[in-house]
Amino acid sequence: MARLDQVITNIVDIFLDYADDDGKKKKLLNKEELKKMLEDEIQCPELKDKINAGDIEEAMKMLDKNHDGELNFREFCRCVSELAKCYYQKKTGKGGKKGKGKEQEGEQED
Repeated sequence: MARLDQVITNIVDIFLDYADDDGKKKKLLNKEELKKMLEDEIQCPELKDKINAGDIEEAMKMLDKNHDGELNFREFCRCVSELAKCYYQKKTGKGGKKGKGKEQEGEQED
């Protein structure tokens, strides 16, 4: 399987593995499940060092757009996207927030 295929299937599988449906049709990830998923699935030191209990609480507030206390798959994908951006910034030193504050001179966003 190609790398991007594997990444996409892994994202879906991880969400489905951790989201307890409690007999509901719709799979949702609550705060405890998000915490367990991040603890179990994030092993990269550049990301793991950034995650603590306060971060999980803050992440839920930021990602839970409909304020139901759970993340649907779309909200979970935003979480994965934010983690990917964080890792990209660590690897490249680039990728600051576009349009927010002053960018460093000579630095371009990729």
